[in-house]
Amino acid sequence: MPELKLPKLPDRTAIKLSITVTPDLHQMLQDYAALYAESYGREEPIAELIPAMLAAFLESDRAFLRSRRVPVR
Repeated sequence: MPELKLPKLPDRTAIKLSITVTPDLHQMLQDYAALYAESYGREEPIAELIPAMLAAFLESDRAFLRSRRVPVR
């Protein structure tokens, strides 16, 4: 079998989570969604923005990223 440049795609099955947030955080999320719509000319539901926000946060946390590195053998 030939070795493709593109590796096998990871599992992309969505996992549904339910969370409870404080009223202050909910307001901040609404404000962010409004600013997003103003900036990009497209409204997105908060539930669609949260996964992208969490991913961006985790991908920018250097200590977290270092802790996830698998030691090279």
